[in-house]
Amino acid sequence: MTSPLQRIGFMQGRLSAPVNGKIQAFPWNEWREEFPRAKALGLTRMEWTIDQDRLRENPLTTSDGQSSVLDLASANGVHIPSLTGDCFMQAPFWKVSGNAQAALVSDLDLVIASCGALGIELVVIPLVDNGKIESADQEATLLRVLHERTSALVKQGVKIVFESDLPPAPLAQFIAKLPRESFGINYDIGNSAALGYDSADEIAAYAPRILNVHVKDRLRGGTTVPLGTGAADLAKTIRLIEQSGYVSRYILQTARATDSDHAGALARYRDMTIGWIEAARR
Repeated sequence: MTSPLQRIGFMQGRLSAPVNGKIQAFPWNEWREEFPRAKALGLTRMEWTIDQDRLRENPLTTSDGQSSVLDLASANGVHIPSLTGDCFMQAPFWKVSGNAQAALVSDLDLVIASCGALGIELVVIPLVDNGKIESADQEATLLRVLHERTSALVKQGVKIVFESDLPPAPLAQFIAKLPRESFGINYDIGNSAALGYDSADEIAAYAPRILNVHVKDRLRGGTTVPLGTGAADLAKTIRLIEQSGYVSRYILQTARATDSDHAGALARYRDMTIGWIEAARR
């Protein structure tokens, strides 16, 4: 059985200073340093991040950058199994048409191919905030583009997982429209708590499609807060996820340190999450 520590990863940027005051953005100045920092914390899993701004300069998408990523990952024993595509939320291809859509779909293809080259298994597409599906036409566009890429996903060894603000039944209905061999759900504990959803209802509705979990706490209707101080019942939710048969990763997408001790904050959240996983196994 895989140890809890080996199943815990962190969102890229959580071991660096925030970029322009944002809770999450690609850490241009410190991305290389995050690999040895993760190693020092015993963390062996990192979820990459990519923004629309400078997307084609991100190390993920350039040949030199990919070589550097692979070298750093190997030297520090840090694997990159997943990527959060904030670019898709910042510039959703399902909300534009014509040449604008073609350009954004080209970005999607580049991200998928880049993930395939680096052995990144999961691409998270956030259907929240600016990426929220707001019409039947938008959903139809999203589904059409993704169905057209199913064979490419299989060839690249990549799956797409959706982070969504839909209630349990509608999200189960949405994901059922896409083949399970290439598409699944990224379950965000904090986002669900902020929306007032019951994790028992969510997990019962679509547990077999959950392929990735973001560990986060948020206030009801509010912002991200330190684990254990918000609306999320993390112990209950992780217990239910484990009991559903989930064997994959928990990614720490946690509140930022207020004292600049980013490693210390992540170490605390790491240990709390290990405790919840161990308790779920008893």
